[in-house]
Amino acid sequence: MKLRGKIVLVTGGNSGIGRAIALRAAAEGARVAITGRDLAKGARVLAELQAAGAEAAFIAASLGEESPAADLVAAVAARFGGIDVVVNNAGSSTRYSDIRAEDGPGERLRKVMRVNLDAAYHVAAHALPMLRAAGGGSIVNISSTAAVHGSWGNYGIAKAALEALTRALAVQGAPDRIRANGVSPGWIATDVTTGHEDVDRAASLFGRMGIPDEIARAAQLRIICEVLATSFNAVNVTDSLILTPSVQSVGCDLQQVCLSHARKAINSHRSILPVPCREIGG
Repeated sequence: MKLRGKIVLVTGGNSGIGRAIALRAAAEGARVAITGRDLAKGARVLAELQAAGAEAAFIAASLGEESPAADLVAAVAARFGGIDVVVNNAGSSTRYSDIRAEDGPGERLRKVMRVNLDAAYHVAAHALPMLRAAGGGSIVNISSTAAVHGSWGNYGIAKAALEALTRALAVQGAPDRIRANGVSPGWIATDVTTGHEDVDRAASLFGRMGIPDEIARAAQLRIICEVLATSFNAVNVTDSLILTPSVQSVGCDLQQVCLSHARKAINSHRSILPVPCREIGG
């Protein structure tokens, strides 16, 4: 149990990929806080975590603005005594972002950015002092291959910005032993993708969509793998392992994939790493 006693916050942990990450963290002995907007889903996942023997809490929150994000971090710290790991999983595609036909281009972009970028930024910024006080920690941002293939419009723009945030957090956090990494899933079978299975399977060499637990495995490696603690700081980790149904190797050794790409990324970035600045958080 490599996370025994560690306090793990998973935003959007009440369904899909977030639920899978929360359950894996619990299986590793973590104390788990999940958040989301759907109270019924939150209660169900909380019951699952507790049935697995984890000390857990569900905190209802909508994280598009800074104040709720700050309140969430404070509530988790008050409940558990601190935070060791933040998984910024909360996000939404364009069709689930409350966009109206009369919204102009700027408002459409802002609505998608709030949940996919702003939420992660504010949660990470307010959690950084706690991670620093704990002597280090881990931030994992769940991005998307939409950041690189360009076919999802504003959602892809927001996820590309999230990957830039991940790199900035990695640079800033490195001196304080705070790691920041990203995972970029492709099409994964969740509530969000229900109704699109035929299209998604056709795009896969394996004839199937990915499943949340495969993404949870990748996130777990970034949280607990000690050998990666220095390797993944301040490099473009989100490009190092892009999991899409069309390219993923089912049953592959993700740790070896991570290590291989980490070494390559370090060699290509070593000469251009900037001096860390402290613009994010307190």
